[in-house]
Amino acid sequence: MNFEVLTLFPRSLEAIFSESIIGRAAAKGAISVKCTDIRDYTKDKHRRVDDTPYGGGYGMVMMCQPVVDCIRAVKSRLSGSTRVIYMSPQGSLFDQKKAEELTRYDNLILLCGHYEGIDERIIELEVDEEISVGNYVLTGGELPAAIVVDSVSRLIDGVLPSPECYTDESLQNGLLEHPQYTRPRVFEGLEVPEVLVNGDHAKQRLWKEEQSRLRTGKKRPDLLGE
Repeated sequence: MNFEVLTLFPRSLEAIFSESIIGRAAAKGAISVKCTDIRDYTKDKHRRVDDTPYGGGYGMVMMCQPVVDCIRAVKSRLSGSTRVIYMSPQGSLFDQKKAEELTRYDNLILLCGHYEGIDERIIELEVDEEISVGNYVLTGGELPAAIVVDSVSRLIDGVLPSPECYTDESLQNGLLEHPQYTRPRVFEGLEVPEVLVNGDHAKQRLWKEEQSRLRTGKKRPDLLGE
């Protein structure tokens, strides 16, 4: 899958995408992540991309021309199915189901707004979907875009060692993941549950399933409809 992130601050994301699992996946070609500077498409000699809003109000709004031209330029060099997503607090809430849906596309173009947002006509002309990562407001769409890239990437073949790495974890089956432990067996008086070290895989599987249900009921009852 190819991720195209359109932003005013590409360097703020390049460091994130070059590290850890995402960086390794990009290095071996399992995914592609490219950050494009929207300012490169402005026709203003001062590289301005924003202006005051009609009707008054505090702050600045990103203008149509540089953003639309940037989106169209990126789309023109892509092949396959493409989805243009605007990272916006007004969008639908991002969740694991949505991450799975987005894996169906060959290309995701993630538009990062800034200041007071973008001219509405950009959305009408070029945006397929708006996505929010939570009911709060951030200074820009860069961090939400990074979340989407990270979440969707790990569902792509070749990014993680095996499909079990993401099929048996929190939220994938509607439940939270069971408690996890590693060595030492005892730490400051707290011991790993006996069932996890007795070698009975059938009992371990049942214990994990039960713990997932109990943990979900305690921490996220909303996932159970309670």
